[in-house]
Amino acid sequence: MSQFKIAIIAGSLRKDSYNVRLGQAISSMLPEGFEAKLIEIGDLPLYNQDEDYTPAASVARLREEIKGVDAVIFATPEYNRSIPGVLKNALDHASRPWGESVWQGKPAGVIGVAGGAIGTAMAQQHLRNILAALNMPTMGHPEAFLQYSDDLFDDQGGIGAKSRDFVQGWVDSFAKWVKTHVK
Repeated sequence: MSQFKIAIIAGSLRKDSYNVRLGQAISSMLPEGFEAKLIEIGDLPLYNQDEDYTPAASVARLREEIKGVDAVIFATPEYNRSIPGVLKNALDHASRPWGESVWQGKPAGVIGVAGGAIGTAMAQQHLRNILAALNMPTMGHPEAFLQYSDDLFDDQGGIGAKSRDFVQGWVDSFAKWVKTHVK
């Protein structure tokens, strides 16, 4: 039985998303006692405050899934030097109505992969600002700005040999972060 339940949210809807693949690979790298689930965010309507108390079924599902986990990993691409709109939309939905945020106090980890040389550094910084406003203690180190290359993933969907130790170190640090912050 898992002691810690982790949500993994990929900020990309693309069919062959590097960040969905990263989330899937990370879920298999978590230590014993951790269980991860990728959370769907592509079916959420655009956030509208008028619907805070009558949310769509997909919003209610997202809120319940986040309530049921101990911590969250965000695997985000970078769009125009920030986070994708779909990720911001999910963050907004689950933080409302005011005073009923399901993110409150859940430890977070931020990681991402993109094609550019700086990976997802700017998106991660913007996301960290949002997570601070949501009162999510977010792991600061190690940072992981991954640049996509053909060998980032292996043939089985795991992290390739050149990056495996680095990503495993990030995963292990995240597991320690969670143990420190989940009571």
